[in-house]
Amino acid sequence: MSFFLQFRGELAALTAAFIWACGSIVYTGVGRQITPLALNFTKGWIAIALLCLTFLLTGQSIPSIEFTPLLMLFLSGVVGIGFGDTAYFNALNCMGARRTLLFETLAPPLSAILALIFLHERLAISAWLGIGLTIAGVMWVILEQTSDQHENFRPRLGILYGLLAAIGQAVGAVMSRSALVNTEIDSLWSTLIRLMGGTIALFIWILLKRQSTEVIKPLRDPRLLTIITGTAFISTYLGIWLQQTSLKYATTGIAQALSSTSPLFVIPLSRAMGDRVSMRSVIGVLISLVGVSLLFHRQ
Repeated sequence: MSFFLQFRGELAALTAAFIWACGSIVYTGVGRQITPLALNFTKGWIAIALLCLTFLLTGQSIPSIEFTPLLMLFLSGVVGIGFGDTAYFNALNCMGARRTLLFETLAPPLSAILALIFLHERLAISAWLGIGLTIAGVMWVILEQTSDQHENFRPRLGILYGLLAAIGQAVGAVMSRSALVNTEIDSLWSTLIRLMGGTIALFIWILLKRQSTEVIKPLRDPRLLTIITGTAFISTYLGIWLQQTSLKYATTGIAQALSSTSPLFVIPLSRAMGDRVSMRSVIGVLISLVGVSLLFHRQ
């Protein structure tokens, strides 16, 4: 039990990575039926509704939180969820999951550097080595040559969106971490604040781009709405809650490095669905596991 308490932040990050791996498989198909902006907005308000229902069922009262941490959580949602996730979905549409995930590996070192500059979070050499090995293993898997060719391939636009997604996630994580270390707010409430920030920003964005008809599309298709609702519960409701937990109890660089291991979980999921898993993928997983083990070391 002491192990789970001591490393609850790291374990939460790994669980979030697994959940996001499951969600990415579904979102790849859903993304062909709805625009990235509308998809991000739809999953956001569904997750907010689920969180509000959770608070009603558990009888939790609204916590008292100072203005500055509240503002930082809200803005982290605007940047990380509203901006970063939309850029991520656009990158998926432009160049597919494998190439997009390559750019996602930039988020952990960016987060660690930003946390070092703005939060003065210093990591041990073993932690930096662990982050490096974790990212190297993920990149080794993603860069494997495959025969699949993403339809409507737009590499330049995809690279731009991939970079913007990584920057958005890194900045959002650091802003969230800065708020969580200075307050005792529950992870579920911080998740709600972040989601509200991101969803409000997306709503304004949708109005400016006049994509309101895309937002209505899931409401007209019960099957599509059911799929998005189920995936929003898993990847947004549970995933962001676990991410907030990891950022509260683990340093930013470590939390982001462990959260970025989603591609490694895709491998056994793909194998379970009958796909062939190469030896290169297995080696990449082993490299990342060595890195993960270094991140579970307290100085």
